[in-house]
Amino acid sequence: MSTTPLLVSTTPTLEGRRIVAYKGLVGGDAILGANMFRDFFAGIRDLVGGRSGSYEKVLRKAKQEAIEDMLEQARELGANAVVGVDLDYETIQVQDGGSMLMVSASGTAVVVE
Repeated sequence: MSTTPLLVSTTPTLEGRRIVAYKGLVGGDAILGANMFRDFFAGIRDLVGGRSGSYEKVLRKAKQEAIEDMLEQARELGANAVVGVDLDYETIQVQDGGSMLMVSASGTAVVVE
């Protein structure tokens, strides 16, 4: 996996940079399980208030993995930036009563100068 740094923005343009080529839509997904003990204790914490540190950690990890997948696709297309980035989050219920967290990242791979 290449580690070439790319510019990433949720906006459709990059201030001070000109887009010279559009390489296409890129995306990445991450699906992570949140175990049932975390689910149970997060539910208790939700009842009494406060933040769920274990869920926040899982969410950050999933977000990072989805973005990295998206950036790897952009590198493969020869892009040096991704604009219009959108992140979507979804909880998926599985048969055993547990849940999984899905994070999707998408954007447009571009070449800027």
